[in-house]
Amino acid sequence: MPNLINPISLLLLSLCLLSACTKPITPATKTVQGTDTTALPQALVLQRADPQIYRTQEGRYYFIATAPEFDRIELRTADRLADLTQAPAQVIWRKHASGPMSANIWAPELHRWDNTWYIYFAAGEAERPGHIRMYVLANDHVDPLQGQWRELGRVNTARDSFSLDATVFEHRGVRYLLWAQKDPQDQFNSALYLATLETPTQVGSREVEISRPDLAWEIQGYKVNEGAAVIKHNGRIFVSYSASATDHRYAMGLLWIDETADILNPAAWNKAPEPVFFTHEKLQRYGPGHNSFTLAEDGKTPVLVYHARDYLELQGTPLTDPNRHTYIRRLQWTAQGFPDFGQERADDLVTHKQSTK
Repeated sequence: MPNLINPISLLLLSLCLLSACTKPITPATKTVQGTDTTALPQALVLQRADPQIYRTQEGRYYFIATAPEFDRIELRTADRLADLTQAPAQVIWRKHASGPMSANIWAPELHRWDNTWYIYFAAGEAERPGHIRMYVLANDHVDPLQGQWRELGRVNTARDSFSLDATVFEHRGVRYLLWAQKDPQDQFNSALYLATLETPTQVGSREVEISRPDLAWEIQGYKVNEGAAVIKHNGRIFVSYSASATDHRYAMGLLWIDETADILNPAAWNKAPEPVFFTHEKLQRYGPGHNSFTLAEDGKTPVLVYHARDYLELQGTPLTDPNRHTYIRRLQWTAQGFPDFGQERADDLVTHKQSTK
């Protein structure tokens, strides 16, 4: 997600929101000399950042992401991953005119439990665009594209500060919320926090910080840990996350913990010292991040879903340049049982060409 903390950034954002930031920019089409263009990334969905693909037990896919205008939440669905490219986007909720949830609608995530669909997302206020907090929508219909989405309100954490990028997962029968929030000491733009989820909008009393931006690659432009996603494999829980400014310096890191450990014990978490997925100029992959995980059509093969730009020089700023596109690739595993994001590999799940709509 974009990182907005200092007053200058807030002023620039306000000006952008009132002017050209909602005008789509045609995606750049570049080739790198000496590079096999058939290996270059082909977007699954153009101009959609912070993507998540939810796969039902029946194998139906639902795609959700940040729209470049930051003004709505939309869903699209298909029976195959590649078909999401041409699937129509249905708007299921729009921002308010003022007050909470009226600006910067960011990073929606779709989840389902107890026969109810939930969407977690971040939002600011038209009067204070950088006043970002987390909110929840709910829908009891079996199909999230039908029924009525209702607003459950804000996610309640121990403190009132900049917070975003909530994701939900279960472990040993307990539901957890993992999110990014400004730390109490005001040292970072955001760190990663974990707590049980008592109700859809209320976390438990024990909130723990499991990662802070304290490595050189995590503090480029901004001091950020955000955009967490969870995947389990071979007795471990892995958390991918994103760090630094949302330009070409944006990159992904990795946390992990043994599944038998107390996941609310910060000392039990491990952190990779270097990024695991980052800019690769020859592959025209710039600033990959804010990923999620899903499964291929076989229901077994893990798939990495992420956004990136396909050029270096921004058309405007990270906020006003809408060309963060959604890409997918197979996630592999190392001999030691760790996720291999394939830094030197081109995406191996490609789709047909599409137009920007």
